[in-house]
Amino acid sequence: IFMVLSLLSIVYGALRCNILAIKIKYDDYNIRVKPAAYLCIFMWRSFEIATRVTVLVLFGSVLRIWVFVVVLLNFLGFFLYPWILFWLSKSPFPENIEKELSRVGTTIVLCLLTFLYAGINMFCWSAAQVELSDPDLISKSQNWYRMTVYYIVRLMENAFLLLMWYIYRTDFYIYVCAPMLFLQLLIGYCMGIFFMLVFYQFCHPCKKLFSSSITEAL
Repeated sequence: IFMVLSLLSIVYGALRCNILAIKIKYDDYNIRVKPAAYLCIFMWRSFEIATRVTVLVLFGSVLRIWVFVVVLLNFLGFFLYPWILFWLSKSPFPENIEKELSRVGTTIVLCLLTFLYAGINMFCWSAAQVELSDPDLISKSQNWYRMTVYYIVRLMENAFLLLMWYIYRTDFYIYVCAPMLFLQLLIGYCMGIFFMLVFYQFCHPCKKLFSSSITEAL
């Protein structure tokens, strides 16, 4: 019961973050989110987060040390990614976050922001993409390429982790139909991607402002 309540609270938080990110990106427009959009986001985040957590738990139950390696590599990758893009852009160091902050204080704030960004992206696609070269620190453009790469790599990673669990599973899972569970989790993650595609293609409140639809980008 507590696990279900925790999942629902996390999914609700992800849903609210999605809506907030849309309002921040399109703050010049009057945004009206329809019930169908809420439903698509809820289903998208439910499948995405639930399957991701389950995959990590199953993998960690048979390869306890390696799960820390997987989590650490994921975290470091997403933590460093905004900084790498910032250094490649050769933009000036952000100074307008807070006037009272020194350069060291600004660096700490940016590190905490990227820390949170990395923690979210380990489990689901972040609604707001951090861009340190932007004055608002959030990317206002819709990057279909980055989203596509994220979900392809994440699906492959989940499949690999499940394969390792299937190979090294112990007698603890003797009463579990491992092939069926393997298939259900992969299908569950694909269902999350499906609802995400439906949301951006049909239910996004600002889809008319996109330069290209997600199907055209794919």
